[in-house]
Amino acid sequence: MKRISLLLFLLTSFLLAACGQLDSIPYTPAQTPETWLQIQPFAEFQFASQNIIFVQPSTSIIVYFLGILTIAVGLYFLKIRSDQHSRFWWGIALLLWGIGALLAGTSYEAFSYAIKCAGRETCLWTSWWEVLYLIASVWSIDAMTLAVAYSSTTGKLRKSLSIYAIANAVLYFIIVMIGAFIPIKFLISFELLLVVAAPGIIAFFVINGWRYYKYKINQDLVLLGTWIWLGITIAAYFLYLISGNTAALWAKGFWFSENDVLHIGLIIWMFYIAIALAPQVKDS
Repeated sequence: MKRISLLLFLLTSFLLAACGQLDSIPYTPAQTPETWLQIQPFAEFQFASQNIIFVQPSTSIIVYFLGILTIAVGLYFLKIRSDQHSRFWWGIALLLWGIGALLAGTSYEAFSYAIKCAGRETCLWTSWWEVLYLIASVWSIDAMTLAVAYSSTTGKLRKSLSIYAIANAVLYFIIVMIGAFIPIKFLISFELLLVVAAPGIIAFFVINGWRYYKYKINQDLVLLGTWIWLGITIAAYFLYLISGNTAALWAKGFWFSENDVLHIGLIIWMFYIAIALAPQVKDS
């Protein structure tokens, strides 16, 4: 019992220290609680005796739907996995992706005011919710790497991909913890997440593209379609981001952000994975 109490005390101290460090990073450009509510839509309502500010209502609803849908598809993979390792890891990957979407939607959008701004002079840049989202997202890609290793490779290549996925997951966790505690902004950024995830996604294109070119296996074609749509969705996100359309539309009273583009694309991606990929994927 004493050991458990000591472990809980150390864990609590660990988390409090991390939160304290994250609280030292201000939002860029600087925002006060008042300006936070001017740059984006919000809804205000009462829950019990609490006044709740729900930020970006339409975007929040879309990302929460994405998270729930993704978790449901992940559970579906686990239900039909039989003895297929590839389906098992697809299930784990989608559970992590869905959890990440819920975490991101909570801190970036829905309850961002309460998490980052309420009771402060200036709003925060990030939160522990977002740190967990980063970890869940990279671990999701690593689980997909294991899924592809079982469905599309054998022998030494499968072993190499498996070692890479596990090492990448452990190393990224360590990097994010360092970034949260020191803190180092880039180490807990979305940009670094993309850098870390990119090699795995590129490997998926190469492996399934080469296999379909050589063997004309339908599973590889479906998997290639999976990565192509993911690439299109990410590209659409960045094109919309640099277009400036979010601010231009909001100036006219209409909210549609780059995150909406991303989340709608990923919702379509989830339906494709559930309908087209799930029945096809099996161990090589």
